[in-house]
Amino acid sequence: MSRRHRAEKREVIPDAKFGDLVLTKFMNSLMKDGKKSTAERIVYGAFDKMAEKGTADPLRTFHEALENVMPALEVRSRRVGGATYQVPVEVRPDRKRALAIRWLITAARGRNENTMVDRLSAEILDASNNRGSAVKKREDTHRMAEANRAFSHYRW
Repeated sequence: MSRRHRAEKREVIPDAKFGDLVLTKFMNSLMKDGKKSTAERIVYGAFDKMAEKGTADPLRTFHEALENVMPALEVRSRRVGGATYQVPVEVRPDRKRALAIRWLITAARGRNENTMVDRLSAEILDASNNRGSAVKKREDTHRMAEANRAFSHYRW
Protein backbone atom coordinates (compact mmCIF):
# COMPACT_ATOMS: atom_id res chain seq x y z
CA MET A 1 0.00 0.00 0.00
CA SER A 2 1.20 3.46 -0.84
CA ARG A 3 1.93 5.71 2.11
CA ARG A 4 1.87 8.91 0.07
CA HIS A 5 -1.89 9.45 -0.05
CA ARG A 6 -5.16 7.61 0.23
CA ALA A 7 -6.63 6.13 -2.94
CA GLU A 8 -9.55 8.24 -4.10
CA LYS A 9 -12.99 6.63 -4.12
CA ARG A 10 -14.44 6.05 -7.57
CA GLU A 11 -18.02 7.03 -8.22
CA VAL A 12 -20.25 4.21 -9.42
CA ILE A 13 -23.11 4.69 -11.83
CA PRO A 14 -26.57 3.62 -10.58
CA ASP A 15 -27.83 0.38 -12.12
CA ALA A 16 -30.07 0.55 -15.19
CA LYS A 17 -33.22 -1.12 -13.87
CA PHE A 18 -33.62 0.25 -10.32
CA GLY A 19 -31.26 3.26 -10.26
CA ASP A 20 -29.67 2.07 -7.00
CA LEU A 21 -25.99 2.69 -6.13
CA VAL A 22 -25.79 -0.10 -3.53
CA LEU A 23 -27.14 -2.60 -6.05
CA THR A 24 -24.44 -1.50 -8.52
CA LYS A 25 -21.75 -2.09 -5.87
CA PHE A 26 -23.29 -5.51 -5.23
CA MET A 27 -23.17 -6.37 -8.94
CA ASN A 28 -19.57 -5.20 -9.18
CA SER A 29 -18.63 -7.46 -6.27
CA LEU A 30 -20.48 -10.39 -7.82
CA MET A 31 -18.79 -9.88 -11.18
CA LYS A 32 -15.94 -12.19 -12.21
CA ASP A 33 -13.43 -11.52 -14.99
CA GLY A 34 -15.10 -8.22 -15.90
CA LYS A 35 -18.32 -9.91 -17.03
CA LYS A 36 -20.75 -7.27 -15.86
CA SER A 37 -23.63 -8.35 -18.10
CA THR A 38 -23.48 -11.83 -16.56
CA ALA A 39 -23.52 -10.33 -13.05
CA GLU A 40 -26.51 -8.15 -14.02
CA ARG A 41 -28.33 -11.17 -15.42
CA ILE A 42 -27.74 -13.10 -12.18
CA VAL A 43 -28.91 -10.26 -9.92
CA TYR A 44 -31.97 -9.33 -11.98
CA GLY A 45 -32.82 -13.03 -12.35
CA ALA A 46 -32.60 -13.44 -8.58
CA PHE A 47 -34.89 -10.42 -8.12
CA ASP A 48 -37.40 -11.92 -10.59
CA LYS A 49 -37.27 -15.24 -8.74
CA MET A 50 -37.89 -13.44 -5.42
CA ALA A 51 -40.86 -11.67 -6.97
CA GLU A 52 -42.25 -15.05 -8.13
CA LYS A 53 -41.94 -16.43 -4.59
CA GLY A 54 -44.27 -13.70 -3.38
CA THR A 55 -41.88 -10.94 -2.27
CA ALA A 56 -43.65 -7.61 -2.71
CA ASP A 57 -40.58 -5.50 -3.54
CA PRO A 58 -37.33 -7.39 -4.27
CA LEU A 59 -35.22 -4.23 -3.93
CA ARG A 60 -36.59 -3.53 -0.44
CA THR A 61 -36.01 -7.18 0.49
CA PHE A 62 -32.42 -6.86 -0.77
CA HIS A 63 -31.84 -3.77 1.40
CA GLU A 64 -33.39 -5.52 4.43
CA ALA A 65 -31.06 -8.48 3.84
CA LEU A 66 -28.04 -6.16 3.70
CA GLU A 67 -29.14 -4.41 6.92
CA ASN A 68 -29.48 -7.79 8.65
CA VAL A 69 -26.00 -8.88 7.53
CA MET A 70 -24.14 -5.61 8.35
CA PRO A 71 -21.91 -6.00 11.43
CA ALA A 72 -21.80 -3.31 14.13
CA LEU A 73 -18.56 -4.55 15.74
CA GLU A 74 -15.53 -6.47 14.58
CA VAL A 75 -12.18 -7.45 16.09
CA ARG A 76 -8.86 -6.06 14.87
CA SER A 77 -5.45 -7.33 15.87
CA ARG A 78 -3.43 -4.95 18.03
CA ARG A 79 0.13 -5.69 19.07
CA VAL A 80 0.99 -4.47 22.56
CA GLY A 81 4.32 -5.34 24.15
CA GLY A 82 4.93 -8.60 22.33
CA ALA A 83 1.38 -9.90 22.71
CA THR A 84 -1.33 -9.68 20.06
CA TYR A 85 -4.82 -8.83 21.26
CA GLN A 86 -8.09 -9.06 19.37
CA VAL A 87 -9.54 -5.63 20.09
CA PRO A 88 -13.24 -5.00 19.36
CA VAL A 89 -13.89 -1.85 17.33
CA GLU A 90 -16.96 -0.31 15.71
CA VAL A 91 -17.23 -0.77 11.96
CA ARG A 92 -17.31 2.27 9.65
CA PRO A 93 -20.49 2.58 7.53
CA ASP A 94 -18.76 1.99 4.17
CA ARG A 95 -16.96 -1.06 5.56
CA LYS A 96 -20.24 -2.36 7.02
CA ARG A 97 -21.79 -2.32 3.58
CA ALA A 98 -18.71 -3.84 1.92
CA LEU A 99 -18.59 -6.69 4.45
CA ALA A 100 -22.33 -7.34 4.13
CA ILE A 101 -22.07 -7.52 0.34
CA ARG A 102 -19.03 -9.81 0.50
CA TRP A 103 -20.63 -12.14 3.06
CA LEU A 104 -23.90 -12.36 1.10
CA ILE A 105 -22.08 -13.28 -2.11
CA THR A 106 -19.82 -15.81 -0.37
CA ALA A 107 -22.80 -17.41 1.37
CA ALA A 108 -24.74 -17.57 -1.92
CA ARG A 109 -21.80 -19.19 -3.70
CA GLY A 110 -21.53 -21.75 -0.92
CA ARG A 111 -25.15 -22.90 -1.19
CA ASN A 112 -26.10 -26.06 -3.08
CA GLU A 113 -28.92 -24.93 -5.38
CA ASN A 114 -28.42 -25.54 -9.09
CA THR A 115 -27.92 -22.06 -10.54
CA MET A 116 -26.39 -18.90 -9.10
CA VAL A 117 -29.74 -17.15 -9.60
CA ASP A 118 -31.42 -19.69 -7.30
CA ARG A 119 -28.61 -19.50 -4.74
CA LEU A 120 -28.59 -15.70 -4.62
CA SER A 121 -32.38 -15.33 -4.38
CA ALA A 122 -32.54 -17.95 -1.60
CA GLU A 123 -29.69 -16.35 0.35
CA ILE A 124 -31.20 -12.85 0.07
CA LEU A 125 -34.58 -14.18 1.25
CA ASP A 126 -32.90 -16.02 4.14
CA ALA A 127 -30.89 -12.95 5.14
CA SER A 128 -33.99 -10.75 5.04
CA ASN A 129 -35.63 -13.21 7.48
CA ASN A 130 -32.55 -13.14 9.77
CA ARG A 131 -31.29 -16.63 8.98
CA GLY A 132 -28.76 -18.18 6.61
CA SER A 133 -24.96 -18.32 6.46
CA ALA A 134 -24.39 -14.58 5.95
CA VAL A 135 -26.36 -13.70 9.09
CA LYS A 136 -24.53 -16.47 10.97
CA LYS A 137 -21.24 -14.86 9.90
CA ARG A 138 -22.38 -11.54 11.39
CA GLU A 139 -23.45 -13.28 14.61
CA ASP A 140 -20.03 -14.99 14.86
CA THR A 141 -18.28 -11.65 14.36
CA HIS A 142 -20.38 -10.04 17.10
CA ARG A 143 -19.78 -13.00 19.41
CA MET A 144 -16.02 -12.71 18.88
CA ALA A 145 -16.13 -8.96 19.64
CA GLU A 146 -18.21 -9.61 22.75
CA ALA A 147 -15.80 -12.31 23.96
CA ASN A 148 -12.85 -9.92 23.61
CA ARG A 149 -14.58 -6.96 25.24
CA ALA A 150 -11.98 -7.06 28.03
CA PHE A 151 -9.37 -5.77 25.58
CA SER A 152 -11.46 -2.80 24.42
CA HIS A 153 -9.22 -0.38 26.36
CA TYR A 154 -6.52 -1.11 23.77
CA ARG A 155 -8.60 0.66 21.14
CA TRP A 156 -6.65 3.21 19.13
